[in-house]
Amino acid sequence: MTLFPETVGDMMNESILGRAQERGFISIRAHQIRDFTVNKQKQVDDYPYGGGRGAVMQADPLYRCWAYIRANYGTGRTRTIYLSPCGTTFCQAKARQLLADYDHLILVCGHYEGVDERFLEECVDEEISLGDFVLTGGELPAMAVADAVCRMVPGVLPEAACYEDESHWNGLLEHPQYSRPEEWHGRKVPEILLSGDHAKVALWRKRQSMLRTLRRRPDMFRESDFMGSKADRRLLSEVYGELKREKRTGEPENAAPEGLQTDSTTGSPADF
Repeated sequence: MTLFPETVGDMMNESILGRAQERGFISIRAHQIRDFTVNKQKQVDDYPYGGGRGAVMQADPLYRCWAYIRANYGTGRTRTIYLSPCGTTFCQAKARQLLADYDHLILVCGHYEGVDERFLEECVDEEISLGDFVLTGGELPAMAVADAVCRMVPGVLPEAACYEDESHWNGLLEHPQYSRPEEWHGRKVPEILLSGDHAKVALWRKRQSMLRTLRRRPDMFRESDFMGSKADRRLLSEVYGELKREKRTGEPENAAPEGLQTDSTTGSPADF
C-alpha cells in the first residue's frame, strides 16, 4: 500500500525477485492508495487534530485500499504490517518467522507525519522498523522486508544454502569472500581457499565467521546458539586464544570485544 507504486515496481520487478515473479514463486503488487479516495482531488492526508506541523494520512483511504486487498488477495494466512520508526526492529529471525507463519503480507507505507492511529488500531497487526532512524516514507523499509522474506521462498534462489550460509542465519556474520584474480593490488587470496581441500576450507570459513562476529557484533554472538558440537566448542576456544593474542599486540583492527564472558564448557578463557 503506497503513494508511489512505480518506485516499488522498479525495484521489486527486477533481477532475482523479478524472475521469481515471472516463474510464479512469489507475487508482489503495489496498490496506489489514492485510487481509493472518494474526492476528485484524490486527497489522502489532512491537518492533524491538536495542531502541529505537516499532515497525517487519513484512515478512510487506507482502509478502503486495505479492504480491497483483503477481499481480492487475502485468502490464507495474512499479516498486515505498518513500516514505522516506532515498530520492532527488523531482523533475519523476523523474516524467517513471517515466511513460516503467513501466506500473504500487506505492507503499509506511510508518509507525511504518519498515519491516523485509528487505522492502525483496526487493521494493522504489527509495526516494523528498520532501525533507529527516520525516512521520508515507508517504501524503502517495505521493499527491504519484502526482499528479505521473498528471497527465502523455495525456488526464488537455486538452493537453501544460498541464504543459510549468509550472515545472521545461524547467529554468525558471513566469512570473507574472494574471487579472481588471485592477487589484486598486492593483496593475495588466502592460500587455504586455493587448496581444493573442502573440509579445510569449510573449517577456515567457520573460524573466520566466528572471528568476524566476535570483533564486530559481540552482542549478536552472545545470543547465538550455534555451538552444538564438541568441534564447534574446540574451534571457539582456538578463536578466543587468537583474539587474546591480538589484544596483547594492541592492533586496533583486531581489538577484542569488551566484557565478553565465557565458561568452562567451551574450554575458552573465563574472562576475555
